Amino acid sequence: MMTDPIADMLTRIRNAIKAGEEKVDFPASKIKAAICKVLKDEGYIRSFKIVAKSQSDVTIRVALKEGAIVGLKRVSTPGLRQYRGCGKMPRVLSGLGIAILSTSKGILSSRDAKTMKVGGEVLCSVW
Repeated sequence: MMTDPIADMLTRIRNAIKAGEEKVDFPASKIKAAICKVLKDEGYIRSFKIVAKSQSDVTIRVALKEGAIVGLKRVSTPGLRQYRGCGKMPRVLSGLGIAILSTSKGILSSRDAKTMKVGGEVLCSVW
C-alpha cells in the first residue's frame, strides 16, 4: 500500500526527466489530474491525458517538455501538513518557480492563489 501517492507521482516525473524520457505513466486520481492541469497551464509539461485500460486500471500519461522542469519537491507530507495563508505564500526561487496548493477553490498555483486571495495546503514546489 502506498502512503503518499502524490510523492510517488512526483518521483516518477523526476526519474523520467533524469532518464531523458518523453512520456511518463502513473496511476490516476482526481488530485493528480488537477496537479497535471496546473503543470500544463504553467508551461512545465506539454500535455497529459487519462488512459483507461480497463474499468479499474486507469493511468495518467504525461508528455514532458525537455528542460522545463529542473526540480520537483514534495512540501506537505502525510506526517507533516504545511498550510499557508495568502499573505505567507511560498516563493520558489525568488518567483521563478511555482508552488502548487490545495485550496478551497481547487488545486491552484501559488500565483493564482495569491490573485484569488486564498491560502491552503502547499502540496509541492516546481522550478
